[in-house]
This record gives sequence, C-alpha cells and structure tokens, in this order.
Amino acid sequence: MNCRTDRQKCRPLWIGGGIVLGLGVAVLVGFIIMWLWNGLMPKLFGLTEITYWQGLGLALLGRLLFGGVGGGGKNDSRKRKSSDQHRNIPFTHKMKDWEHYDKWWNEEGEKSFREFAEKSNISDTEVIESE
Repeated sequence: MNCRTDRQKCRPLWIGGGIVLGLGVAVLVGFIIMWLWNGLMPKLFGLTEITYWQGLGLALLGRLLFGGVGGGGKNDSRKRKSSDQHRNIPFTHKMKDWEHYDKWWNEEGEKSFREFAEKSNISDTEVIESE
C-alpha cells in the first residue's frame, strides 16, 4: 500500500496509530505520576501511596484544572493575537519612549511632582520614602 498516492486507504492506519499512541501516553503518564507521588509525597508530607488509577486520575484532574480540555494547537487564535501585538512594535521604538521620559523628568517631572505633593499635603518625608 502506497500512502503517498492513496491517502484514503491509509487514513484508518493513521487513526489507529493515533489511538494506540494516545493510549500509550496515557498509560505512561499514569505510571509516571504514580511513581513520582509514591517516591516523594509519603516521605515529604506523610501521605499515603497511590495506585496507577489514582495517578491517572490526578493527571486528568491537573489537565482539567490547569490545561483545559481539547486541542489548542497551532491555530489557537488567542495565542496568536497576544503574540502579534508585541511583534509589530520594534524593541528600539519602545526604548525611545524611556529616553523621552528621562528628559521630561529632569526638566519638568520632578517639579510637577513636588507641586502635586504640596497640594496633596504630602510631607517631604513621605516623598522621600516613596522614592
């Protein structure tokens, strides 16, 4: 069977392979969590040892609580949007803003802050502590 020319014939093999791989990963994760728990928790915190099924249950619980359910693969639009926002602004452009801030602070900022502090009845000791 040539999978390059006839993909329909190979689809069941890919699905079956994916199921076998998924079950293998689930078995492995259950044993790893059981091994880690039984090696650490009873000695550190005096907890009881767990079985394989309890380890698999902990893996599922952790996935539900911290990882969500489902894919979230390469086409996850939330991840793409948040990373695109920072990618469009060059780093050097962001740093130029700080250069202007330092200049403003030296020329006007400190004077403006002192005036604000006087209006707000903030004593000099409070201003010094905030710096």
